[in-house]
Amino acid sequence: MMEFVTFGEIMLRLTPSQKGGKLLLAQEFALGYAGAESNVAVSLSFLGNKVSFASKVPNNPMGKAALLGLNQFGVSTDNVLLGGHRMGTYFIELGASIRPSRVVYDREGSAISQMESGELDWDAILQNTKWLHLSGITPALSDQCAKESILAAETAKKYGVKVSFDLNFRRTLWPNGKTARDIFDAIIANSDVIFGNLGALDDVYDLKFSGKDGMERTERAMLKASNLFGVKNLAFTIREHRSASQNKLQGAALKDNETFFSKPYEIQVEDRFGTGDAFAAAYLHSLNKGWEVEKAVEFATAAFALKHTINGDLHTSTEEEILSVVDGNLSGHVIR
Repeated sequence: MMEFVTFGEIMLRLTPSQKGGKLLLAQEFALGYAGAESNVAVSLSFLGNKVSFASKVPNNPMGKAALLGLNQFGVSTDNVLLGGHRMGTYFIELGASIRPSRVVYDREGSAISQMESGELDWDAILQNTKWLHLSGITPALSDQCAKESILAAETAKKYGVKVSFDLNFRRTLWPNGKTARDIFDAIIANSDVIFGNLGALDDVYDLKFSGKDGMERTERAMLKASNLFGVKNLAFTIREHRSASQNKLQGAALKDNETFFSKPYEIQVEDRFGTGDAFAAAYLHSLNKGWEVEKAVEFATAAFALKHTINGDLHTSTEEEILSVVDGNLSGHVIR
């Protein structure tokens, strides 16, 4: 049995090779392949789970290189279609200190956005699967991507597959929050676990929360979201920006109207991209292993924090490495 299936776009990631380099002046780029759902797939595989990625990539060297990358991390690409005209691409300018990071997308007309109805056989893909993971990014790519995401969630429920949904919202990909809300609602109606943060609820559902700090606001947000969505299991990240280089991080989980918070982490940021995906993957790994919510949110937040120290989108920490952080080993001493 396949433990996890994730569905989404894997893209070509280009980042200026020079540390602190700006896109405007970059002449050399570090190259990688990543995307929200493929990031989750890699993290889950690294944690020892059987994972399959479903998508569509062009039948050219770039598309095949992306699949080779997933395969080397143990992710099955049997459910990835070959076709379409181009690879989605995104350029990242890593910020530092008072200068924020920046993302420039070049993904219009990408292979997955040209997917046609019936190309993916969701009945065959999901019949012997435990979990399906989706995010709010893929439905923004085309009408058919939105329909596929909803169909995947509906098919999963038909077969008793648990569905997790990340409320990822990218302003540059949607015309407005209302358009996203209608599609999100259709996916959430079939979801068992919701990932998110305060920003996503504000952007998509126009929900704002007051409170003395991020913990109080997040607790109120999760309770409201649980009642609004009819979902009993939610996990949110909490981020306090000191600067682009210094963040305070925490995780929160809600199960059956009871809230659990992780301990906080003060971290120096090397690369913040893919960090929410690391959190989601670690939380799903915990649920799949039957861990209690208290342990799950501590584990997920430690993974969230660790990913900030790793360049690139992919989180390649093992369960042992993450648990070491949970246990308080934060000094960074050399392991010999």
